[in-house]
Amino acid sequence: MSIIYVLIPIAMLFVLIAIGIFFWAVKSEQFDDLDRQSVSILFDEDEKPAPKTDENESTRS
Repeated sequence: MSIIYVLIPIAMLFVLIAIGIFFWAVKSEQFDDLDRQSVSILFDEDEKPAPKTDENESTRS
């Protein structure tokens, strides 16, 4: 029965930590615009870097 006196404060501490993490996530805008990230993977951006050309090879010819 005395273990309840230990477990209840530990459970309350876990709840307070979870609530703190939730409010931190809301304040740091972790939950803003959830649809954009889920849809952005469907569209492939065709922006590929241009191939590098060696300027020294073109001047040798």
